[in-house]
Amino acid sequence: MSLLRGFLLKASAGVLGFFIADHLLQEVMIEDVRHLFYAGMSLGFINLFIKPILDIATFPFRVLTFGIFSFFVNIAIVWFVKAIYPPVIIEGLLPLVYTTVIIWILELLTSSLSHNK
Repeated sequence: MSLLRGFLLKASAGVLGFFIADHLLQEVMIEDVRHLFYAGMSLGFINLFIKPILDIATFPFRVLTFGIFSFFVNIAIVWFVKAIYPPVIIEGLLPLVYTTVIIWILELLTSSLSHNK
């Protein structure tokens, strides 16, 4: 998979995930469509370039927890996007977890669809 295609898949999963979370969860608010796009692009960039480094750094924890620690890394990444981009408002830990689950499912679907082609 090319770098651009990987970025577009991860960014589209992020944009769609934030959109779904914004509409399903009252505690998740994104001010505008433009901010939704920027938040998804930021998430796609972080997932493509920084997450592989985090995966290598946290490998021992992922082995000890049988991969569950990867979910906590994903929560931290979504929290980081929320922290660096103020128009994305996620109030509370549970909505953050739900948003992460939504984005994770969409990333799983987009990656499985891209491998089928």
